[in-house]
Amino acid sequence: MKIDAHNHPDWHGHSLDRFLRNMDTHGIDTTWLLTWIAPMDEVDPTYTSVMQPCDNGPVPFDRCLSYVERAPGRFVLGYAPDPRRPESLDRLQAAIDLYGVQVYGELKLRMCYDNPDALRMFRFCGERGLPVTVHIDYEFATGKGYPRPNWWYGGGIASFERAVAACPDTNFIGHAPGFWAHISGDDLAEREIYPTGPVKPGGKMLEMLRTYPNLYADLSAGSARTALSRDPGFGKEFVLEFQDRLLYARDGFGGELDEILTEFALPESVLEQIHGANARGLLAGT
Repeated sequence: MKIDAHNHPDWHGHSLDRFLRNMDTHGIDTTWLLTWIAPMDEVDPTYTSVMQPCDNGPVPFDRCLSYVERAPGRFVLGYAPDPRRPESLDRLQAAIDLYGVQVYGELKLRMCYDNPDALRMFRFCGERGLPVTVHIDYEFATGKGYPRPNWWYGGGIASFERAVAACPDTNFIGHAPGFWAHISGDDLAEREIYPTGPVKPGGKMLEMLRTYPNLYADLSAGSARTALSRDPGFGKEFVLEFQDRLLYARDGFGGELDEILTEFALPESVLEQIHGANARGLLAGT
C-alpha cells in the first residue's frame, strides 16, 4: 500500500475528480488530507491562486471532510484548529467523535510551537492517538514591507524541539523548509529557504531523530526533496538510517519524490516502510 501522508483538497487546481485521477496515476492508495487553519493575515497572499477562495483559513476543514465523504476509503481525515483559540480542544474532540479525524495537521501558524496553548493541544493529541504534523519556516529578510516583511511559522527548530521533548507521548511529524534545512550542520537554515551543497556533520534534525523516538518526518515538497538530493550519497544513508521514521508524502501532485527514491535503489523492505507501514503505524492508536 502506498500512502501520501501530506496533501490538501482543492490544492493547485485539483478538484476531487482530478485529485483521484492523480492518485491513481502515481499508484497512491490513500492520502492524508490536512487542513491549514490560520487567520488570513498570517497567510502569504501568493497562495490565493492555488487554493480554494475562503475566509475560514487557506484549507478549511469542510473541504477535507467533503473529499472523505465523497470518496470513502481513499482519504484519512486531518484537522488542526488553531490552538490559540479557546474552543480549539472542543472543536477537535467533536471532529474526532463525529467524523473520525485521525491526524492533527497541518499546523502552520505564526506562533512558537512550545507556547502553553500549543503544548496543551499536543498533549491532547497524544492522549487521543493523533500524530501532529507541523510546518516550520524561518524569518528571512525578503526586502518586502507589505503586507508583511516575511512569512515565518513555528518559531524555529529550537522551539519545536522543546515541544517534542515536553510531549513524549505525542508523535510529531516534521515538515517544511525550517525543518529539513537542519539535515546539515551548517548555518544556512536561517538564511536560505532551500540550502544546497554537501551536507555537513552535526545537523540538528538528525540529532533530534536520534534523541526523540516520537519524532518523524514527512518527505513532502521541495524542502524534503532538496534535502535528500543536495548530497545524494548522504541522502541515501539518511533514508536507510531513519527508514522507520520517514513518511512518503507529496504536498503536491508530482512524482519527483518517486524519482529520488528510485535513484537511491533502496531495498524493497525499506520502501515498504516509507510508502505505507510507517504511516499506518502512526494511526494505529486512533
